[in-house]
Amino acid sequence: MKTLESYDFGAVTFPPHCSKELLTDLAFLERKENVLMLGKVGTGKTHLAIALGMEACRRGHEVRFFRVHDLVATLQEKYQAGTLRRFLRELQKAELLILDEMGFVPFHKDGAELLFHVISDCYEQRSVIVTSNLEFGQWNTVFGDARLTAALVDRLVHHAHVLAFTGDSYRLQHALSEAKSS
Repeated sequence: MKTLESYDFGAVTFPPHCSKELLTDLAFLERKENVLMLGKVGTGKTHLAIALGMEACRRGHEVRFFRVHDLVATLQEKYQAGTLRRFLRELQKAELLILDEMGFVPFHKDGAELLFHVISDCYEQRSVIVTSNLEFGQWNTVFGDARLTAALVDRLVHHAHVLAFTGDSYRLQHALSEAKSS
């Protein structure tokens, strides 16, 4: 269980128009703004995304969490089975869509287009949190199409808070401290 109470904000750099308080009081959700969390592996992006999602659920908001690769696979399966519209209607019920690990695995063209459709559908209608270890300039390697990538990034960054995560991997630090205490 990931919570805001157990989260260390030390590795997070906030843009001028955002703060820890603005983020944790879910003001972005009320305004249908996005939160993009970019940084190295292991710096706390997923923990914070889950904690914000848990807080939103606690306050009565509908939330959906997906690892991006799993969502794309599900979208492709639903498309092939002819049940994509029903699945998309279910996604539309969510006030917050959390997309974790954008950029770990490149997508096939069809998958990239389906994901673009989901993100476009969210634009100014619901909030999206995205975690990624890639800078925006590298997202083309995931989507494989420069125009599609530009349009997707454009929709995500408009009305968004872009948080930078720095520092060393928490998992690596934990493993090293465990090794020292053994």
